[in-house]
Amino acid sequence: MDGRQEFAGHDHLADTPLYTVAKLAVSAAAFAIDRPYDYLIPDNLAGAVVPGVRALVPFGAGNRTAEGVVLSLAQNSGRHKLKTIDRLLDEIPVFTEENLRLAIWMSDRFFCTVFEALRSMLPAGMWYKDGSLPRSGKTVSAATLIADVEEVSAAAAQRRARAPRQAEVLELLIKTGSMPVKDICMCTGVSVSVVKALEELGLISIDQYEVYRRPAVKKIEDPKPIVLNERQRVVFDRISPLLGSGKPEAALLFGVTGSGKTLVYIKLIEETIAKGRSAIVLVPEISLTPQVMSIFTSYFGDSVAVLHSALSIGERYDEWKRIQRGLVSVVVGTRSAVFAPVRDLGLIVLDEEQEHTYKSENSPRYHARDVAKYRVTHSDALLILSSATPSVESMFNAKEGKISLFRIENRYNQQDLPNVLIADMKKELKNGNTGSISAVLRRELEINIERGSQSILFLNRRGTNPLVTCGECGFIFHCTECSVSLTYHSVGERLMCHYCGFSFPLPNSCKGCGGKLRFVGAGTQKVETELHKLFPGVSVIRMDADAVTRVNSHSEMLSRFRDERVSVLLGTQMITKGLDFENVTLVGVLSADMSLYLCDYRAHEKTFSLITQVIGRSGRGDKPGRAVIQTFTPGHDVIKLSSRQDYDSFYDREIELRRLLGNPPFRDILTLTATGIDESAVNSACAWLKAALEAYFRDTVDLSIMGPAPAQIPKVKNRYRYRLLISCKNTKRVRETVAHAIREFKRSKQGRGVTVFADADSYD
Repeated sequence: MDGRQEFAGHDHLADTPLYTVAKLAVSAAAFAIDRPYDYLIPDNLAGAVVPGVRALVPFGAGNRTAEGVVLSLAQNSGRHKLKTIDRLLDEIPVFTEENLRLAIWMSDRFFCTVFEALRSMLPAGMWYKDGSLPRSGKTVSAATLIADVEEVSAAAAQRRARAPRQAEVLELLIKTGSMPVKDICMCTGVSVSVVKALEELGLISIDQYEVYRRPAVKKIEDPKPIVLNERQRVVFDRISPLLGSGKPEAALLFGVTGSGKTLVYIKLIEETIAKGRSAIVLVPEISLTPQVMSIFTSYFGDSVAVLHSALSIGERYDEWKRIQRGLVSVVVGTRSAVFAPVRDLGLIVLDEEQEHTYKSENSPRYHARDVAKYRVTHSDALLILSSATPSVESMFNAKEGKISLFRIENRYNQQDLPNVLIADMKKELKNGNTGSISAVLRRELEINIERGSQSILFLNRRGTNPLVTCGECGFIFHCTECSVSLTYHSVGERLMCHYCGFSFPLPNSCKGCGGKLRFVGAGTQKVETELHKLFPGVSVIRMDADAVTRVNSHSEMLSRFRDERVSVLLGTQMITKGLDFENVTLVGVLSADMSLYLCDYRAHEKTFSLITQVIGRSGRGDKPGRAVIQTFTPGHDVIKLSSRQDYDSFYDREIELRRLLGNPPFRDILTLTATGIDESAVNSACAWLKAALEAYFRDTVDLSIMGPAPAQIPKVKNRYRYRLLISCKNTKRVRETVAHAIREFKRSKQGRGVTVFADADSYD
């Protein structure tokens, strides 16, 4: 029933004219008031306002200017009540119909506004304060032959005597077909007027084209044709039919480290392109992107684009434009590349799919795996989840038959998995070794240095010492704005907070009693110093967030490690996966217990994955690999299973624990976090929300609410953080109820000065 029929009994309403209005998602609309807002379309924009374009609009009581995205057009009779669009930011839509549907789905799934979801689909940095996109790259004039070669050859011969400069230009273009005018002038020495004269004669055309700003990629020289071994071929032959099935598919590719999963991806991408479709390949770390880009560019050339946060704003914008304009068949990137606007999506690959970096920590708090599933479902495409240590949830879905499972159980080079030694650090302490390098690892490093082989050492803690305390009174240096101790960095001799960036110079003594300071624990900077003392003159590259500060420094460090055969690569989590160096024959895990006892149901899974992945960097060439795991708990099941790289036994153990405790994948966990500068107000907010949710869910079975309790780190950047945990099945009804509770809270008195957000299966 439309508006006229509904009010047919009221003549003054029945005759009210209907106007076309635009429904917009507006940036200034917080989650509590998020909905499509109606705006009038001014006459000068009639026909230009279409779904997918961005606009500037007045919003709120003060009519302050806000950005918005047109979602749809509709009829409305309330012209006198509506505000008018100020101006458009785009001549053509930057969002497709698929983008708009995806944003609405994300707003429901991830407790965000529709505008926040849309904003995440454009590369970071593309939205300026006035809403405009960055400036385009430079425009170049190019000359192209438009007459046939015989006619041009005859014209060149005729002009050789009376117009030799024109003849020279024509002879050059006969060889090249097309060439930038600037290059023609440089090669022949002619002026631009000579080239323009040939255009007036109808022999050539001069057109403008845009030169895209692109990141530098080091291609592999003479890439070898891809030859799959027997097991890879079997897996490829089984996956390949899913590409052309005509329906959405998902599969888990489970292969041991070094099994050559990337080669299978490349063959699948070749087949995807042959079918006229596009592919997206996601990697978990920026540090992996240069190596992956090098491989894919070597096989697919300029049809590959890269998207990640280390690119300049101009490079990101131009890569995005190349994708949007259909000039790209393959996109490689980190989490946000899952939104790449490729044409006719046929394949998405999530490499190392278990990694927490695929989960966004800021609104919208999406997981790339969930967005990828949505996109393949609506594109009849194939999703490949790939890893040597799949997430428990993905393996569970595979074993339950919800997705297909494919295994590669041997390394591509047919080498055995690395031989693993376990160093008991309790015994090291008893023997008087208080350093970071055990006797076992020191011996193995000496062997590698003598042989000219390379080693990788992993420690997931940067800085020099994670704790500085007074040996007299026990005083510990803490951050003034976060509930964490300060880490000592020998470079610059400063104490630093790794959460808010607060820092100050290291004092000479305790501030309280003047006692001598003690330095506890070890970070990568301290280990680097120890290595130089143990092995004078031996080259070491340290790769952590402190060392990797410039654009492209990731790739520069890795290239130097490979090309210069640097003896030791020491680093944090960024070196644990995806790296493939044939001369690396030793890996050392310096503190295997670090993540084992975290207050997180994923602690064992994270530890097993990290250790297994980094061990897998060893022995990927012709030489056998070794690894040393340093631990204070050598008898722990996770340590023993990771040393054997026995994923199947680890999964069987872990899934039973999850079943007993009611953790994912058997139930979901929704986290409600309240933050604010007043701790009591934050705690009260959680209590208010808990009472409201208990009332809403009083008749709901299999749902429990825990808390309120402080977050693992209660205060960050001077804001306190308290949480509620809801153990349940993540259904639409549950999400709608939680969203309703958050909106009601923001309207209450308790909502002043406190921010509340929800997250599904948080990694924090």
